[in-house]
Amino acid sequence: QVQLVESGGGLVQPGGSLRLSCAAEGSRFSLYVMGWFRQAPGKQRELVVTITSGGSTNYADSVKGRFTISRDNAKNTVYLQMNSLKPEDTAVYYCNARSIVTLTHYWGQGTQVTVSS
Repeated sequence: QVQLVESGGGLVQPGGSLRLSCAAEGSRFSLYVMGWFRQAPGKQRELVVTITSGGSTNYADSVKGRFTISRDNAKNTVYLQMNSLKPEDTAVYYCNARSIVTLTHYWGQGTQVTVSS
């Protein structure tokens, strides 16, 4: 199993930037595809981006060119750099880890990102 702890959410003006972090504890980090999902009020949770241990990424079209995911395998941490934020990016952002062995998903507690003037 793996435990995920997110940090870095907050309130930002449109056009601003935020960086989210997710620290993973409890298992071999390299055995997980890491990712970020988000859920806005009244909407389903949606994929933002994933990254494999080798660095391959998969972005949602809505964030391509604005968001960048990275992972530090030595620190068991994944980051999401969010630039040019828009009001429609407002959501609770969840860190996700998917085991490449069992395909089990693990979730963080979520962190609120609010983009508003």
